Amino acid sequence: MGAFGASVNCHRDGMAWGRTVKLTLYLETSVVGAYLDNDDPFRRDLTLRWWEYDLGEYQPFVSPLVYHELEQLAEPYRSAYLNLIRPLPQLPLRDEATMLAAGYVGSGIFQRRFLADAFHVALASVHNIDFFVTWNFGHIASIHRQARVRRFNLISGFPCPIIVTPEFLVMTGI
Repeated sequence: MGAFGASVNCHRDGMAWGRTVKLTLYLETSVVGAYLDNDDPFRRDLTLRWWEYDLGEYQPFVSPLVYHELEQLAEPYRSAYLNLIRPLPQLPLRDEATMLAAGYVGSGIFQRRFLADAFHVALASVHNIDFFVTWNFGHIASIHRQARVRRFNLISGFPCPIIVTPEFLVMTGI
């Protein structure tokens, strides 16, 4: 990959210098949901295109929380979404993520009723994920919220993923 490709040539998580490592992604539930979302054709089409052509340039992850949220949906969507993410590795739940999410709520970064959103971000943070991918503009993909999460994580000693929508990760055709 070139200087602006999705692969990096650096030391990360015990990998040796000079070895190409794909950048990591955490796929939040709204991105999976957009794949079949006929209510928003732009978002659906962009997500489909990105998923089919660009997702392979990264190392994507989901979590048990994503599975849980998708399992709450009615059929036929539930099965379609679960089949879509089945091949993706899951990040294990960690106590540090629970504590970090509680810290986000306690400091007012997330409201208590959006604890699941806070936990998604915390889980990606404690696993040192590069990009947190979401279509959730209301509770997650806000530049102001991202700045507050970054500051909180820095003070707490955790890395912070870059929060983006799929359109920022499109690589093909560039």
